[in-house]
Amino acid sequence: MKIAIEAQRIFRPRKHGMDFVALEMIRELQKIDTVNEYRIYVKPDTDRCLSETPNFKIVELPAFGYPMWEQWSLPRAVESWKPDILHCTSNTAPIFTSAKLVITLHDIIFLEKGHEDGTKNKSFYQQMGKYYRKLVVPLVLKKATKIITVSRFEQKRITEALQLPADKLTAVYNGFSNYFYPREKDAHVTSKYGLPDRYFFFLGNTDPKKNTRRVLEAYSAYLKTSTAPAKLVIADLKEEFISHFDVWKDEEFRKNIVLLGYVFNTDLPTIYSMADIFLYPSLRESFGIPILESMACGVPIITSNTSAMPEIAGNGALLIDPFDENDILEKILLLENKPEIVQKQREYGLSRVKLFSWRKTAEDVLLIYNSIMNPKTN
Repeated sequence: MKIAIEAQRIFRPRKHGMDFVALEMIRELQKIDTVNEYRIYVKPDTDRCLSETPNFKIVELPAFGYPMWEQWSLPRAVESWKPDILHCTSNTAPIFTSAKLVITLHDIIFLEKGHEDGTKNKSFYQQMGKYYRKLVVPLVLKKATKIITVSRFEQKRITEALQLPADKLTAVYNGFSNYFYPREKDAHVTSKYGLPDRYFFFLGNTDPKKNTRRVLEAYSAYLKTSTAPAKLVIADLKEEFISHFDVWKDEEFRKNIVLLGYVFNTDLPTIYSMADIFLYPSLRESFGIPILESMACGVPIITSNTSAMPEIAGNGALLIDPFDENDILEKILLLENKPEIVQKQREYGLSRVKLFSWRKTAEDVLLIYNSIMNPKTN
C-alpha cells in the first residue's frame, strides 16, 4: 500500500497543535509500520524534526502560502507518485485528487458562532484561514473516503452539522509527547523565561475561544482576595494584545503578570511542572492536548465543562463554567486553600493520562488505512 501524508507545517520552528498531532502520529507510524510505503509531504523550513526511515520518504514542496501549496504543489506531487491513500492532517485538502482521501478534521469551529469572549481580536491570518476553510472543507468532505476527528464530541457535532453518514466519520484521540512528565525546578528555564517562584500558568493565543478576557478578570479578582497571591504567567501572548483589556489599566495587576511570548514545546514540561495551577478555561475545544500535557506533568488543572474538555479531562477533573469569571475564581481559591485537593488532583491527572498515547493514535489511523484498502477485513 502506498500512503501519502500531508504534513506541510511540521518543519516550522514555532509549531502549534495540529503540527504536533501530525508529527507525533507519523513518528509512531514509522515505529509500527515497516511494510507499507509512505511519502510525507512538507514545506521546507528550519526545524527538521522528522527523519526518513526505509519506507518513509520526506518530500519537500516549496510554495507561496498555504492555499497555493495545498491546491497546486501537493496535488501535482501526489498525482505523479499515484498513492493509494492521501491523508491530509489539518482540516483541509486538495479539491482535486485521484487518491482515496482521508481527512483529519480537527473541528468545525470555523463554521460556528458563539465562541467569542466579547472582544474582536482575531488576527488577519486567523480570519483568512477561517474563510479558506469555509470554502474548501465542504468540497473536500464530499470527496473523502474517510474523515477522522479527535473526540466523540466533535464526531457528533460534525455529523449533525454537516449531515454526514455515520460510517464516514471516526474519532481517534490525540496523545501527548513522552517528554511531558513531572520535572524539578530548572534554573535554565527559569532564567530563560523570567519565571517567578509561584505562579499560575495560562497558555493562550489571540483566538477569542481561549477566553483570555475572563481569565484576566478572574485573576484580577483573585489578587484582591488572596492574602499571598501567586503571579499569572501567560504564554503566547504579547503586551500589545493584553493591553486592550480593561484590567491592564491597573498597575498592581500589571506587576503580577509575566508574559513569556512563544514557548518552545520542549520547555513546556518544566513550566507546567513548576506551576501551582494550569488554567485552561476555553470556550470551545475539539480535544485539548494541553489538558493531557499538564496532567502528565502533575499540575492541577482548571478546565471547562463545555465541548470536548470534560470528555478528555474526565469526571475527576475540576470543571468550570468558562462564561463565569466567579466560577474560575472559586476554583483557583479552592486549590490555593486546600492542599489535600491539590494532591488529589495531581494523582488523578497522572492516572488519567495513561488512557492516551500517540502510539494508540497511530495504531487507530493504521487500522483506518487498512480498512480502506481491505474493506472485507474491517
